[in-house]
Amino acid sequence: MEILIDESEIIPYKVGGLLYTPATNTTIADKIKNHTINCLTSIVFCLEDSIGDAELPEAEKNLREILVSLKNTTDLPLMFIRVRTPSHMEHLFEYIGENLSIITGFVLPKFDMSNIDDYFEIVEYINRNSQNKKYIMPIIESRMIAKSCNRLAELEKLKSRMDSMKKYILNVRVGGNDFLNIYGLRRNVTQNIYQIGIVRNILVDIASVFSNDYVVSGAVWEYYDNGSNDKWAKGLTAELELDRLNGFIGKTSIHPSQLPLIWESLQPTKSDFEDAEIILRWSDKGGVKGSSDGRRMNEVKTHRNWARNTYILGKIYGIKENPQ
Repeated sequence: MEILIDESEIIPYKVGGLLYTPATNTTIADKIKNHTINCLTSIVFCLEDSIGDAELPEAEKNLREILVSLKNTTDLPLMFIRVRTPSHMEHLFEYIGENLSIITGFVLPKFDMSNIDDYFEIVEYINRNSQNKKYIMPIIESRMIAKSCNRLAELEKLKSRMDSMKKYILNVRVGGNDFLNIYGLRRNVTQNIYQIGIVRNILVDIASVFSNDYVVSGAVWEYYDNGSNDKWAKGLTAELELDRLNGFIGKTSIHPSQLPLIWESLQPTKSDFEDAEIILRWSDKGGVKGSSDGRRMNEVKTHRNWARNTYILGKIYGIKENPQ
């Protein structure tokens, strides 16, 4: 039985490690053109938190120059712009104009029921007036979602509204640092976000509502290679393992040194990939079979969604050897 997966199902997984860079970065265009950033699958030019209010006009000007510079470059990563508000998104569409043709879409911060309709109105307008489809990646990170008393109700309302625009939503992203900031918390290099119970609960609730229908990415890890030790890599690797275990696929990256580790975390093991193929080629009528290595049970009715995720990731990021 042939495994058939449409490209529209695959592209959300291609975001992988989403590299953030301030839109004021004057060297990033050359790095992208020369392919000097290892394992770069996607990048976002940030005009929000990383840019001071007074810097915004210069950042927008630099972003326009970046896009002009990259316009005839082949083999570009997926590229996004992080806007501030719906009106800012509309302004950028007019300001950057035809140079938006190489942009994959927009990252929408502080996304909740207070601004969803305004954002969606602009998204529809932009897609009506663009040469090619523009995706969005909403970031769930607002205080409205953090409140435990009504979180699940808010998330269900948000998802119901988002489902009507699902064709434009590439990923759902989470703002780990924003949630930490609400409670005045921060993890150190040897800790992971799942050890912070109050934030772990928020992330798990988001995954439980969205991950069956969307690719949901993991929270940012703020430590990176400074040449002094490898604690940052051990910490990131541990958090990436917990991301995957809790239903998060991919991760926001704030430094190129993080990207190879994120890429590796997305590679299924050889036995996982082989089991995924077995399950996806199986009859939908159900049944049980042993795994490719004879060490576990595969059941088509309960492992099919896992198999689909695993198979797609293996096709994009490759397969790694089984752990010893």
